[in-house]
Amino acid sequence: MKRMAHVIGLRPEHKAEYLRLHAAVWPEVLARLRASHITNYSIFLREPEMLMFSYWEYTGTDFAADNAAISADPITRDWWAICGPMQKPLETRGENEWWAAVTEAFHLD
Repeated sequence: MKRMAHVIGLRPEHKAEYLRLHAAVWPEVLARLRASHITNYSIFLREPEMLMFSYWEYTGTDFAADNAAISADPITRDWWAICGPMQKPLETRGENEWWAAVTEAFHLD
């Protein structure tokens, strides 16, 4: 299992809609994530900074292929088209990143 975490901003004017959407994520989006071995997925919101932190665990053996399957999924792409404009990527994110990856500094089992 691989633990993964990322951060991104949330545009304040979209907070209510973003939270509403994530209270009832489309079943097809959830199914695609599960099919790509993504588990224990959470998104946290820190206010007033409007900073979101996501965490998930990857249980597969080929993350590149599973991630590509998520990216190619038409329903997931529709979901991103709605949610993406609500997000505010960090200026310091890496090349080809939307959500900026963070490094695990500590873990307790």
